[in-house]
Amino acid sequence: MPVSVSSAISSLKQATDYAASSGASTLSTSKSSSTSASGASSQASGAFASMAGNENNFLKLLTTQLQHQDPTSPMKNDQLASQLAQFSAVEQQVQTNKNLSALISLNESSQLTQNRSMVGQMASAQTSTLPLQSGSASLSVGNTSPGQIVGISVANAAGQVVKSDVLESSGGNNTWSWDGKSNNGTQLSDGPYSVSVKTVDGNGTTTDVPFSVNGKITGITKGDSGVSVQMGGAVVPMSNVQSISS
Repeated sequence: MPVSVSSAISSLKQATDYAASSGASTLSTSKSSSTSASGASSQASGAFASMAGNENNFLKLLTTQLQHQDPTSPMKNDQLASQLAQFSAVEQQVQTNKNLSALISLNESSQLTQNRSMVGQMASAQTSTLPLQSGSASLSVGNTSPGQIVGISVANAAGQVVKSDVLESSGGNNTWSWDGKSNNGTQLSDGPYSVSVKTVDGNGTTTDVPFSVNGKITGITKGDSGVSVQMGGAVVPMSNVQSISS
C-alpha cells in the first residue's frame, strides 16, 4: 500500500540509522591491528611446535620401550622397523613444516613490500567502514535511478548516529561527501565510522543500495585475518579494495 513521502523518508531514516548503529560493533582500527606476526606464520609455527613435540615424545616412548622390554621376549625386528619408519615419517614432516614456515615468511615479506607502494594513493573499497580523514569523507553510490530517494546514516564507534542525510539520486553513480560535522554542526574526530546506505519505495519498504567508500591509504598491515589497508584510523581488508588510483 502506498505511503506518503514523509512516511517513506521516516522509514528510510529509521532503517539507515539502525543499520549504521548496528555496524559500529564491527569497526576495526589501526590501533587494534597486528602489524608484526602474520596469521599464516603463527599457524605454521604452531604446527611445527606440535610436530616437533610429537617427535620428541616418540623418541622417549621408543627408548623407554626398548629399556623395559622383556628379555625373554624382545621386540621383533619387523616391529622395530615399523616404529622406526613411523619416526622417520614424523621427522620428515617436521622438516617439511620448517621449510614451509620459512617459505610463508618470505612470501609475506615480499607481499608487504609490494603493497607498501600503495601508501599515499586513493582507494575505493566495498565496506561499511567509512574513514574520516582530515575532516572529510566520501562514498560512491551506484545502481540508482533518476529521482530515487537514498538515505545515508553514519554512526560512531559507540553506535551513536552522528550524521544522517537524504538525497535524490541523479541516476547511475552518485558521490556523497561528508565534511565530518555531526547533525548539530560539531566537527568530529578523524577515524572509522559505520555507514549505511538504503533506498525506499512507494510502499515504505527499504532496501540496501550498493556503495563503496573512498579514502587515502596511509599504511599496510598484516594480521591474523590477512593483509589490510589503513585509511587513517580505519582498517579495511585488502580483499574489499575495488580500485586504487594516484
